[in-house]
Amino acid sequence: MKFTLRQLKVFTSVAKHSSYTRAAEELFLSQPAVSIQVKQLEGHIGMPLFEQIGKKIHLTQAGREVQHYSHATFQQLKEMEDVLEAMQGLSGGRLDIAVASTINYFAPKLLAAFSHHHPDIDLTLEVTNREMLKKRLLGNERDIILMGQPPAKMDLEATPFMENPLVVIAPPDHPLAKERQIPLQRLAKETFLIREPGSGTRLAMERFFQDRKIRYKTGMAMSQNTAIKQAVRAGMGLAVVSRHTIELEVETGRLQVLDVEEFPIMRTWHIVYPRGKRLSPAAQAFHDFVLSDNLSALSGLS
Repeated sequence: MKFTLRQLKVFTSVAKHSSYTRAAEELFLSQPAVSIQVKQLEGHIGMPLFEQIGKKIHLTQAGREVQHYSHATFQQLKEMEDVLEAMQGLSGGRLDIAVASTINYFAPKLLAAFSHHHPDIDLTLEVTNREMLKKRLLGNERDIILMGQPPAKMDLEATPFMENPLVVIAPPDHPLAKERQIPLQRLAKETFLIREPGSGTRLAMERFFQDRKIRYKTGMAMSQNTAIKQAVRAGMGLAVVSRHTIELEVETGRLQVLDVEEFPIMRTWHIVYPRGKRLSPAAQAFHDFVLSDNLSALSGLS
C-alpha cells in the first residue's frame, strides 16, 4: 500500500472539518485539488473514506481507522522534530498555546515576558471557551493549555500556577455597593448575569451557591466577559467574575466589587497538557517559565 504524507494531511483536514471546502481554505489549496488527494488515498487503500448523507460528509469505518492512525503518525513526526530541535538547543521553535477567555486579560503580559527571555520562539495564541479547550486537549491540538479546573475525566498533566479569585461585581451606584459583609442570603434578591453553559466560572458559581442552598435569579447568559461587564455597568444585574478581568474597571470606578460573605471564591489557573505528551523544547521552556518566579514577579499578575 503506497500513499503520501501529503495525502494523509489533506485527508486529516477534511476529516477534521467534515468539509472539502474548509479543508481547502485551511491548506491553501483548491477544492478540486483536495478532492483529488482524497481520491488518490482511497485508491491506495481500496476503500472509501467518506460517505455523503444529505449535504454532509461523514467518515466511513475505514475513514475512522485512517484518521486514528494518521493522528498518531503526525504526532510522532512532530515529536521527532522536537527531539531533533532539542539536540540542537533552544534557539528557536514554535509554540501553540490556547487559553481560557478569562486568562486572556493577563496572557499578553505573560507572553510578552516569555518572549523577552526567548525572542526566537514563534508564538501562536488561541483564546477560547472551556468546551473548545477540552476539544483541543482531547485531540492533542495545542502544545500547552492554560485554563481553570481541568476536565476530571481526561488523563492530563495539570499543574496550578496562580490563584484566580472570583468576586461579585455591581455598578458603583448599586444599593449594595457601600454595604459591608453582605449576607449570602441577601444575594437571593438580586438578578445575576451568567456565562454560557460549560463555562468554568459559571460552574464554580453554581456549585458555590448550591452547596450553601442559596437560590438566586438569573438574567441573560453571555459568552464573553466584556459583554457581562457592560451589562452590569448598565444596571442589568450582578455577576460573578474573575478578579483578573476587572482590574481596569475597578481602578476607574466603573465597576464595584461587593463585600460579600465567603467571597471571593478561590479557584486556580492550571497549565495543562495530555499525560504522556513529550513537550517540545519551546513548550518545556514556557512550562518552566510559567511555574518559575518569573510569573509572580510580573506586575499585576498576582
